[in-house]
Amino acid sequence: MPPEIIATQTLHQGWCRLFRVRLRVEGAEVEREVEDHGRAVAVLPYDPARRVALMIRLLRAPVLLTAGLAELLEVPAGLLDESDPAETARRELREETGLHIRELQAVGSVWTSPGISTERMELYLARYCEADRLGSGGGLTSENENITVEEVSLADLWAKVDAGEIRDMKTLTLILMLHAREPQLFSAAASA
Repeated sequence: MPPEIIATQTLHQGWCRLFRVRLRVEGAEVEREVEDHGRAVAVLPYDPARRVALMIRLLRAPVLLTAGLAELLEVPAGLLDESDPAETARRELREETGLHIRELQAVGSVWTSPGISTERMELYLARYCEADRLGSGGGLTSENENITVEEVSLADLWAKVDAGEIRDMKTLTLILMLHAREPQLFSAAASA
């Protein structure tokens, strides 16, 4: 007998929703809490000529609460507002980094934390050049994001991966995807 949802109850509705879900699994009834805030995108913008990536730093309240870290080094990301995930990725890049990107390379669609959350994230790589940076970024003032934009060499990013210093899963995944596809970009030597 396949699992089935018997009932859902909304426990909280705000920026995200929290549900209690009652399920029937192998004849027994069980309850689970489920966090829901919709689909999302994440994109790693990188300049292959200069061998750098444009990263962001921002406050994450859960990380501050549980680990005391004031910020994480991350790739730009955001909740899906448009029906097309690629358009959301382009918008997030403009808002957070000031980049205007035309081409995105889709590299996957992943459940970010399937044990608790409904969030499914579309992952992208995006080539850019210096001329694509049309603004300073920093996020929307209305959202109080206070984003710091940072250009980091791909060699330094790989060293951070190797040292276990990339603590954000979407960021780690996208760096690993870029490294798997274009490992030559991560060497410290400048391209010819």
